[in-house]
Amino acid sequence: MTTLIPTVKELQAYRASLKGSVALVPTMGALHEGHLSLIREARSHADHVIVSNFVNPLQFGPGEDYERYPRTLDADLELVDTLADAMFAPEASDMYPYPEPFQVEVGPIGRILEGEIRPGHFNGVATVVLKLFLLAQPHVAIFGQKDAQQLAIIRRLVHDFNLGLEIVGVPIVREESGLARSSRNSYLSEQARADALALSGLLSKALDCPTAAELLALLRTHEDSSRVTWDYRLAVNPATFEEIDQAFVGEALVVLAARVEGVRLIDNALVNLAPAEEQHTSKEARSGKH
Repeated sequence: MTTLIPTVKELQAYRASLKGSVALVPTMGALHEGHLSLIREARSHADHVIVSNFVNPLQFGPGEDYERYPRTLDADLELVDTLADAMFAPEASDMYPYPEPFQVEVGPIGRILEGEIRPGHFNGVATVVLKLFLLAQPHVAIFGQKDAQQLAIIRRLVHDFNLGLEIVGVPIVREESGLARSSRNSYLSEQARADALALSGLLSKALDCPTAAELLALLRTHEDSSRVTWDYRLAVNPATFEEIDQAFVGEALVVLAARVEGVRLIDNALVNLAPAEEQHTSKEARSGKH
């Protein structure tokens, strides 16, 4: 049975009682199969698994959905009952006992794409993750690849602050339709869920692009729908999140963000890109030219 830990002091005491390795799975609750895949991965890495369940106010900007973000603690506990040893679910006043708490200031990677659209978002993410790392003292922490920019920032956080723990990224879990699982999917109407498939549909096309030039052309000219408002659709370097150019070769990350019925959704996929000359040679070989 999963132990509910409601306060910072109780988490510290619980952590002190543990022997062996510990894995942490940070979440904001409203758990679904995507989260469960993270917890199962955590179980394969450590003797004990702690799941945090905390809707972090620092990562929400003005006008965002902090107040209405789904909070389903009882259902979440039931869902993880045989998977996690403990669930840490504190109040915001316990995590941040003082007004205007100190925050981590992230670097340039946190001020582009999601960071540009949601100013201060990644400062809030990095702050709460650092606090969770210090409280739970995990040997390994598990994050989903769906939040790819967040994952890259957390890797930098661990590296730059010499935190000495392993960060494991877990592939995106999708619904049968191809839609990436997200707690915000619960906001979508039946029509919106169909419209939201524009994201995974575009990624499917991107995976068929052999070169950076073709990939960039696809992202630039992709046919729009009046029911999907794109914040961005870009191909970036997975390490720096800087946009690639037409000469880029290797593994690029296609990152998408869009709004459907006012609900903001993100998705991404890695695409291996070959040199244009190599692709041209490959086409000639298949056509029988010498």
